[in-house]
Amino acid sequence: MGLLVAGTAWAQSAADTTPAKQLFGAAKEPAEMATRSIGFYSKGCLAGAQALPVNGKTWQAMRLSRNRNWGHPDLIAFLERFAAKVPQVSNWPGILVGDMSQPRGGPMLTGHASHQIGLDADIWLTPMPKREFTKDEREKVAATMIVRQDRLDVDAKVWTPGHIAVIRAAAQDPAVERVLVNAAIKKALCRDATGDRSWLQKVRPYWGHDYHMHVRIACPDGSPDCRAQDPVTPGEGCGSELDWWFSEGNINPKPPKEPVKPPQPMMLKDLPPACRQVLLAP
Repeated sequence: MGLLVAGTAWAQSAADTTPAKQLFGAAKEPAEMATRSIGFYSKGCLAGAQALPVNGKTWQAMRLSRNRNWGHPDLIAFLERFAAKVPQVSNWPGILVGDMSQPRGGPMLTGHASHQIGLDADIWLTPMPKREFTKDEREKVAATMIVRQDRLDVDAKVWTPGHIAVIRAAAQDPAVERVLVNAAIKKALCRDATGDRSWLQKVRPYWGHDYHMHVRIACPDGSPDCRAQDPVTPGEGCGSELDWWFSEGNINPKPPKEPVKPPQPMMLKDLPPACRQVLLAP
């Protein structure tokens, strides 16, 4: 069965005139194709996606109504491997997994610019409880805010050695390319991490990411159309380059003088050509 929206198959003409986020956001199941990540993390799609089971011994998937617990099998394998390691390195029973990708990847109706090729996952910086969340709780329970209200550091009331151990474990996994966190979290890691600090190179500051970490894995074997991200900058990233994130213009940005014109929506033609096949496949 082709891609359906409200019971009607998308025709070729509709695929060319409808924003890509609506097309890919409407897909409820993965494309029945050989598994591969196509394009770049913020401009691509995913064939043959695999779903992360909503429950594991050491993980629970959150916000199930979004249908974003899909990924390349390499991402699924990482999450299962990482989740099993978390109780070994911290006092966390496991992890809570937020958005991954849609069943066919691609742009999302809301939220992320990336997460399009099945290689990104948001992991809450909130320990998994020792019980299973109900379906309703998975939609309503809020993740813990880690960053202090003034945005200059972490909240000392919630920041623990467990957070350091969990982020370290993610960054040390060979499959991981980057771990994106709020600059205040990066600052705390730079200050508090001890022993081998080489893993700090993979942990990069980025806007938002104040209640979760965004883990990105490398382009997998068997995905020749996957475009890798540039290598991370050498070094811990704890020097003057981190200071920029705490400048007045970043912490308290001034509103624009003129209204900002929203960007044109990404269309199917803007994605790699193979994404049309992924979208329209059974």
